[in-house]
Amino acid sequence: MPIDVDAGPSRRVRSVPMRRALPRLVHDPVSALAEFAREAGGEVVRLELGPFRPYLVTHPDHVQQVMRTRWENYQREGMFWRPLRRLFGTGIMSEGEVWQNSRATLQPLFTARYVATIADEVARRVTDRVEEWAEHARTGRTVDAVAEMSGIVSFIVNRVLFGDKLSRADGERLIPAYDIAAHSIGYRVLMPFMPYFVRVPRDRAFLRAVRQIDDVVFPVVRRSMADPGEGDDIISVLCRSTDDKGGRFTDRQIRDALVSVYAASSETTAMVIAWLWLLLDAHPGVAARLQAEIDEVVGEGPARPGHIARLHYTRMVLQETLRLYPAGWIFPRMVMEDAEIGGVPVRRGSTVLITPFASHRLDGFWDDPLEFDPERFAPGKQERRHRYAYFPFGGGPHKCLGEHLFHVEAPLIVAGVLSRFRLDVRTPGPFIPARAASLRPRRRIELGIRFARDLAGGGAR
Repeated sequence: MPIDVDAGPSRRVRSVPMRRALPRLVHDPVSALAEFAREAGGEVVRLELGPFRPYLVTHPDHVQQVMRTRWENYQREGMFWRPLRRLFGTGIMSEGEVWQNSRATLQPLFTARYVATIADEVARRVTDRVEEWAEHARTGRTVDAVAEMSGIVSFIVNRVLFGDKLSRADGERLIPAYDIAAHSIGYRVLMPFMPYFVRVPRDRAFLRAVRQIDDVVFPVVRRSMADPGEGDDIISVLCRSTDDKGGRFTDRQIRDALVSVYAASSETTAMVIAWLWLLLDAHPGVAARLQAEIDEVVGEGPARPGHIARLHYTRMVLQETLRLYPAGWIFPRMVMEDAEIGGVPVRRGSTVLITPFASHRLDGFWDDPLEFDPERFAPGKQERRHRYAYFPFGGGPHKCLGEHLFHVEAPLIVAGVLSRFRLDVRTPGPFIPARAASLRPRRRIELGIRFARDLAGGGAR
């Protein structure tokens, strides 16, 4: 259906009946919501799921209303957030004073200026981890794209979070634990109305993963609380900080902040680059142009912060990957007072679902929206686009803290890998998103790795 780009009022809400909505959501919730949004032409849609009737909001004007202009009326509360808080707790993922205190403490550590001060350390860590791939290239062993990207990004993020207070062994324990937790929680997010005394698939795996995360994080927190030191890592800053009443943060509050920031800072980069390898494998023309830029700017490496400003096409490719596969694919909100969205009345207590995955694929705002085309982000084109047609990091006061870090670590990882190696996807497609809290492939992606020097002149693949 054509989209009304002016978002005119629609007094009668469209709805998707349960007999259609429920099976599609259970099978592939990410794609189902995008399908419902396209069929409605960007209008507000109500999903009929028995007593649970959330509103799907995808038009950029409506998204802007919920996330920015009237954000106080659309809070991160309600049944969708209960399973997430079992992992992330309160703090940066909450609302009110607790959120304000956490945000005020953490915000200075994620500004572009601060990230620039740690960029050299980020680059060194990328180089160290990428060099470990040499063994895979020599032996011909394939690697799991998601696991490898998570490993590289976690190695970076753990420095930002913990400084030298977390051993590499404990850092490696966090990776599979968080991966299992983020994957397992998807069933609860899909069925938020299910009481916790009723077991759903992967409940036990989720609880074991959270215990492992706590077993790693809490001891580091308690040692740091006893001796915060003068470090600029996040755990040291949190241990030295006070709330608006002058009190110190508790070990639980610090743990919640660290786990939330770990997710915000690592999940986006790791998952986006995992999807990127699939896209490059399927689009050799884009891959060749990307490789040519990296060869010219970085050469045989290593990639350094000074290269980032010259990696123009690399940035465009990453932005387009974020458009098609935003790691934060759904932002639930609860309506606090009766309101209207696009002319549709929404009652207090209702749930609103915002999904960048769907909004980024609306016909009225993107030409051939399902195609992978980095030229959408060429200089000058973004200024003509609605601010909330593209929002992979969210928007408004709750915008993701990790955005600036992403724009440093992601190009360094891509350039660091492709300056040394050539990758090819060994797993046949297609790939659909997992039922998970973040946008990750449902199946394992096997990558073959070869030395770039062995393929000189042989193309980008």
